[in-house]
Amino acid sequence: MYKKIYLPVDNSAHSNQAIKSALRVGKAFSSELVGCHVYAAKMHDYRFKQMEYSLPEEYLEENELERQRKIHDSLITLGLELISDSYLESVKQLCAREELPFEGRMIDGKHHVEILRDLEQSDCDLVVLGALGLGRQRDSQIGSVCERVTRSCRQDVWVVKHLPKKDEPEGDTILVGIDGSPQSFGALETALALARAFDKRVELIGVYDPYLHYLVFKGLVGTLTEKAAKVFRFEEQNQLHEEIIDTGLAQIYQSHLEVAEQMAGAEGMQVRKTLLDGKTFQKIHDHARKTRPWLLVLGRIGIHSDPEDPALGSNSENLLRLSECDILLTTRLARPELDVRAEKSIRWTREAEERMERVPKLVVGIARTAILRLALEKGHSVVTSSLLDEAMARFMPKRAPLNKLAEAVAIGRSQEQAVAVCKSCGLTAREPDPALCSVCGGKSFEILTAEMVESLVKSEGGVTDEPSYDGRKLQWTKEARRAMLGVEEAYLRRRSKARIEKSARLRRLKIVTLEFAQKLIEEETGLPFAAAPGNAADPAEPMAEPEADGKRLLARDTHGAPLFSELDWTEDATARIQRVPAGFMRDRTQERIEELAREQGSRQIDLEGVEAGIERGLQMMAEMVSQSDAEAGEERRDEGAAAAQCPAAGRRQSEARNSNRDAPLNEVSAMTELAAMRMLLTQQEGSEEK
Repeated sequence: MYKKIYLPVDNSAHSNQAIKSALRVGKAFSSELVGCHVYAAKMHDYRFKQMEYSLPEEYLEENELERQRKIHDSLITLGLELISDSYLESVKQLCAREELPFEGRMIDGKHHVEILRDLEQSDCDLVVLGALGLGRQRDSQIGSVCERVTRSCRQDVWVVKHLPKKDEPEGDTILVGIDGSPQSFGALETALALARAFDKRVELIGVYDPYLHYLVFKGLVGTLTEKAAKVFRFEEQNQLHEEIIDTGLAQIYQSHLEVAEQMAGAEGMQVRKTLLDGKTFQKIHDHARKTRPWLLVLGRIGIHSDPEDPALGSNSENLLRLSECDILLTTRLARPELDVRAEKSIRWTREAEERMERVPKLVVGIARTAILRLALEKGHSVVTSSLLDEAMARFMPKRAPLNKLAEAVAIGRSQEQAVAVCKSCGLTAREPDPALCSVCGGKSFEILTAEMVESLVKSEGGVTDEPSYDGRKLQWTKEARRAMLGVEEAYLRRRSKARIEKSARLRRLKIVTLEFAQKLIEEETGLPFAAAPGNAADPAEPMAEPEADGKRLLARDTHGAPLFSELDWTEDATARIQRVPAGFMRDRTQERIEELAREQGSRQIDLEGVEAGIERGLQMMAEMVSQSDAEAGEERRDEGAAAAQCPAAGRRQSEARNSNRDAPLNEVSAMTELAAMRMLLTQQEGSEEK
């Protein structure tokens, strides 16, 4: 596989281990080794000339100074060449012992610059180097030479990170990151060749992240302007991800692992598959730290990277620094035979191609691959719109009608209903008694019954309702809340709480127990729960929401949604604001009310102030709707004028307008400004009647 291996050496511990690794790979594939040592004679000469002024007086006489310069130049140049020759000679002898061809190179200059220049002119296909050199410090993660060479070279790079201790057994597994990109499948082929050569097992790992959007939406609550929020409709975006996208991502990444498994099977290799949810580099790092593989193999870039960008992908960059085992970053590209066959043999109808053009560029590659695989599975030779619908139904199930959406994306099943959790991938089935997992196809489930949950609740001191950022309630046991409050750093506490909320929603759990919360807290903080300071905090106080910073908790509504403010609110004013639907609408209404109070120089908000703030909001919405209607009227007049000049042009403009009117502003259709206005008007009428 590898014909010529490039080996920079400097006699450091990691460099000496890199020599051993390069010799093993070279022997396995009958490779030639090119040893290189860069010495910096020119730099030493430059520094000596800079320090000449500090020499004793007797050395500053002109003839003596010239003599010292010649002596220094001779000693430095000759000395460094002798050192380089010694380093390379030892590698040469080791290669001779293994009967491997060897070529030594001594270069004067800046280390990473000369190594990269030499690599550009060579035909080496693998670089093996130590992560750290002679400048290694206690907290060093990666040396400057290793970092710059790995980032910039175009060859595969094997970075030696692990220094084995005496009598330490060698790892027996090669861990391969799979994300569906040609680079990841190329990494798999490289890993399979290494596994055969060194008698290792292969484990495939795929990671998808269902938590990012939840954290983003949670942060948007107090950030978006009213107009931006109506366009974005973040609460419905969040519901869309919970009901559709998160499960679809899991299924797509599981399919990548299965295709990789088929590739390995075609070469007679059995592999193990692991699908995890979370931040990719962190989950791979955690898994590698737990399983201690012999080698981690990744593509230089992944599915979301630009192939024309010479930089490393973000996950490869992070794992290059963090990995505790050796890491191999590969440049090989491979496409599974299944995908190649599908691309060559399957055609697309014009309507299907047009629909694919509307898919965001970031995910179009993933979507196209999934559809082609489905077409091949079903025996179709043409991709039609109906096949696209079938693919969407499989990977991203159709949305329920709007009036059933809240029920479909409820935080958890009712406490009386059993929940089935797949033992293979950890995802919760939609039905209490499933036959197969919809993601990984697993048949083994752990059943959580109402009795089991009730027993846990009693043992952990009962439950308390905790609202999430969008007003939906989630019950926490007292022990789980105590653990959450024990996270002292506010940022980590907010992240941990968001992870727990999102994870509970994904698993359709209604109650957060200590066991469930503890695992996620440990992942976020990086500390064992028992060692987390302050985990005995009083759970009686509700967990502070991010919006509560610097504000007082004034009240909670019947659903537990809090009202925070730095102003004073009368009792009737509080009761009135709580009749506004919780979440974004209530938050924006409160902002307008408090803004009006500040304009009037008041620190107290009464019922009259609340009504005035609501009235201001209604006026703003009425103006927006009126402006929208006026703009629509102008468009119709423009179309009429165009149609008078050219009937065909007018017809096309009319069709485009009708098409745009029906299309959602984002991924989902949602409540319009008029609907929001009607809701507030209803609230106002109810208040006037009382």
